[in-house]
Amino acid sequence: MLSMLYKEIELRADYLEDKKIQSIYFGGGTPSILEAEDISRLIDKVSKHFEIDSNIEITLEANPDDLNREKVEKLRQTEINRFSIGIQSFFEEDLRWMNRAHNQKEAESCIMRVQDAGFENITCDLIYGFPLLTNEKWKKNMQKLVDFQIPHISSYSMTVEKKTALDHMIKTGKSAAIDSDQAADQMLMLIAHLTESDFEQYEISNFAKNGMYAKHNTNYWKGKHYLGIGPSAHSFNGHSRSWNIANNAKYIQDIAQNSLPLETEELSSLDRINEYTMTSLRTMWGINLTAVEEKFGAEVKKQLQNNAAEFIDNNQLKQVENKITLTDSGKLMADHIMSELFIVD
Repeated sequence: MLSMLYKEIELRADYLEDKKIQSIYFGGGTPSILEAEDISRLIDKVSKHFEIDSNIEITLEANPDDLNREKVEKLRQTEINRFSIGIQSFFEEDLRWMNRAHNQKEAESCIMRVQDAGFENITCDLIYGFPLLTNEKWKKNMQKLVDFQIPHISSYSMTVEKKTALDHMIKTGKSAAIDSDQAADQMLMLIAHLTESDFEQYEISNFAKNGMYAKHNTNYWKGKHYLGIGPSAHSFNGHSRSWNIANNAKYIQDIAQNSLPLETEELSSLDRINEYTMTSLRTMWGINLTAVEEKFGAEVKKQLQNNAAEFIDNNQLKQVENKITLTDSGKLMADHIMSELFIVD
């Protein structure tokens, strides 16, 4: 598989107009199972075909149980300079309920291990809005990361996908259903607690201290172009989206034959407008009406303002000068608001 990743990098070297790479993100599964040497080889292959920014952010997504002392020490010798650790909870019963491979002790020890190795740019994931998570436990989870002096926290509401183990547990009565009111309350607790702890909510699910925003995700939300490598990886170049097939065997077969195993969707002008609305509104930078007029025209700007008016009146959106952003109450129904702002034929 690794040799096929190298080859896909070569095959897609001309995909991005701007060849200066600001971030590399190893994610989409459990990339921390890769050997440190393999990670370095992949980064080296990228550097042969693209220009690497001197301040590049290179993130490795990892589960706590993957980060033993030996692994962390080896990763310290690579170009990795940021960790994204899937903590989810510091409570044993929560981790068992979520069917996580790590336990409470590993959740705590892996953070200390990474910090002791000299890594400072760390983000941790927490999940809220599931039946076992009382508000008291939720406060303790958040405070634990604050006490660890983690500079970036990503937090998501529990969702139930069809035909998953959790979906089956709920349908068979082995677990309580997800409570949307609980999730809303805990999201507001999240915003309040982290804001009081000097974090900035720069995106609906992401909080950073001292401006340590994730470069990779921020570029995505700001509509920058990106290239995804490997099975199921997605790419965007401003006028089209593409995604690689998920089937590993077919992916390997196609790449070996110098064929790109992907599907492509050309974006219409409406697609690009609505994509901008969706990604921008998730962030603290919001929808820039001046940029909308420059990119899409005065009529689109007028339509967006008209669509936003009701939500501004209801204090779910706010407009300051040329910028429209979500209020805290608006963040609770962000998906609905975004869909209502979309421009349609």
